[in-house]
Amino acid sequence: MSSQDRPTDDAAPYPHVGSPDLPRIERRVLESWAAQGTFEASVDQRSVDDAYVFYDGPPFANGLPHHGHLLTGYVKDVVPRYHTMRGKRVERRFGWDCHGLPAEMEAEKELPVAGRASIIDYGIERFNEYCRTSVLKYTHEWEKTVTRQARWVDFENDYKTMDIDYMESVMWAFKQLWEKGLIYQSNRVLPYSWGAETPLSNHEIRLDDATRPRQDPAVTVAFDLDPLDGDPGPLSILAWTTTPWTLPSNLALAVGPDVVYAVMREGDRLYVLGEDVLETYAPQLEHAERVGSMTGEELVGRTYQPLFPYFSAFASVDPGDPRHGTQRAFVVLGAGFVDTAEGTGVVHIAPGFGEDDQVLADDAGIGMVVPVDDAGRFTDDVPEWAGENVLESNSDIIRHLRDAGRLVRHDSYTHNYPHCWRTDTPIIYRAMSSWYVKVTDIRERLLETNQEINWVPGHIRDGRFGMWLEGARDWSISRNRFWGSPIPVWVSDDPEYPRVDVYGSLAELEADFGVRPTNLHRPYIDELVRPNPDDPTGRSMMRRVPEVLDCWFESGSMPFAQVHYPFENKEWFEDHFPADFIVEYINQ
Repeated sequence: MSSQDRPTDDAAPYPHVGSPDLPRIERRVLESWAAQGTFEASVDQRSVDDAYVFYDGPPFANGLPHHGHLLTGYVKDVVPRYHTMRGKRVERRFGWDCHGLPAEMEAEKELPVAGRASIIDYGIERFNEYCRTSVLKYTHEWEKTVTRQARWVDFENDYKTMDIDYMESVMWAFKQLWEKGLIYQSNRVLPYSWGAETPLSNHEIRLDDATRPRQDPAVTVAFDLDPLDGDPGPLSILAWTTTPWTLPSNLALAVGPDVVYAVMREGDRLYVLGEDVLETYAPQLEHAERVGSMTGEELVGRTYQPLFPYFSAFASVDPGDPRHGTQRAFVVLGAGFVDTAEGTGVVHIAPGFGEDDQVLADDAGIGMVVPVDDAGRFTDDVPEWAGENVLESNSDIIRHLRDAGRLVRHDSYTHNYPHCWRTDTPIIYRAMSSWYVKVTDIRERLLETNQEINWVPGHIRDGRFGMWLEGARDWSISRNRFWGSPIPVWVSDDPEYPRVDVYGSLAELEADFGVRPTNLHRPYIDELVRPNPDDPTGRSMMRRVPEVLDCWFESGSMPFAQVHYPFENKEWFEDHFPADFIVEYINQ
């Protein structure tokens, strides 16, 4: 076609418009929505009797939005917008998660404090006030970003987890669980962040990449069994561990009752280890010969000499020491979880630093020692390494075992290991007192209601979430921190006159303490003290326990706490619960 034959612009079927300025077009749309109150009208023009209920879980307000927030944000906008177009009234109230480790860790970076003791010296009141003023520093950026992505959200009527109305509803929820027998306190082994100096829940160590590959030392050490008639000679039983720092706290050994153990002689030494691992230990047993066998059942009940002297007194029972159990320590126990898939078929048991260890020792009547402080350092109970971080002590402990002739083998072991989701420090497992929700009592009900949820994608229901529910354990909801909703429990400070009071409202506090709190945060809530009504001497006092609630407990309270239920909006909430739609990041 010649230039003369080519149609002119006037004759073209479509006008030439050039390249569109898409960002400018988007800004004009946003300006139009704002000027006309389009979002507000889309809600107000729909009947309150024809609602589609959407719960928007709160993000942490002291961090900037990232691509993950944007991704879920689009889903949070598209589905409510669709139901709005179908005539439903869809309120979209935004909220802010203000409490917990995110705020506290940020404050520790910006203030001259590090760790619990330092914060106490600095002043809980000053520290929490800093958290309060700084926690909403990025709200403008959030509003700007969420609005720019064309998401319709009600920022004017937002909720904050640090508001007293919200916190009162959380307090009410705690008491409801207490009255149903679903709250208890227990001293047990938990995932513990020595970086944040607080226990963590099991779901927190699964967030994002919190659990990831880590290299640790794996050592095999020899424990001398106490001699018995019929022994072929002095026996040493070989145990394997990837936590050498727990060996100073060893109180027992565990074997598989049905496992067969080989007795190997090398010179004047006799070693006991699982026969299935002899090939694995061939380099260490190159000059040894097999001289016998025994089952794990035959080893159960045998006693041995501890590797370290620190807790040797546990070889007998001292009723005056609360750390002692009803039975002596340094004994071989049978355990179904012991096999020869890894290690030697013999597991070292430190009840203060392992969940299975604690259960096994408790069942055997053996006590517990926890010579590690809040910062993850050895206490004076372990004088050689007192004040040293336990993980950093591994090398010195291994060197000590080698010098003492107890180290049989030293390897490097790469395994998936949990880290603190806020400090990125590797966690340890440590026994400590904590408050729990008895999830195991309601697990069957949770599984039943899970079947009523329309999951997208559908495989989540019986897959990842359903399987998690099937194995759900009791939830540790207390944190040994400062900026959070208080655990509303007051106890007597004199064990001679025990009493526990649990409060579920400001009115209940006012009735007992004579003052209505205007701030439920520490240290103000801790100042509510009264005489113990059950103490005829009048000397003991009722004092609040020091812990605060896990911020995830607060986040989960959002459906009712955002409207101050049951103190306000009772009818509205009961008509709007449960939600029609929720969207969450899969790891939450």
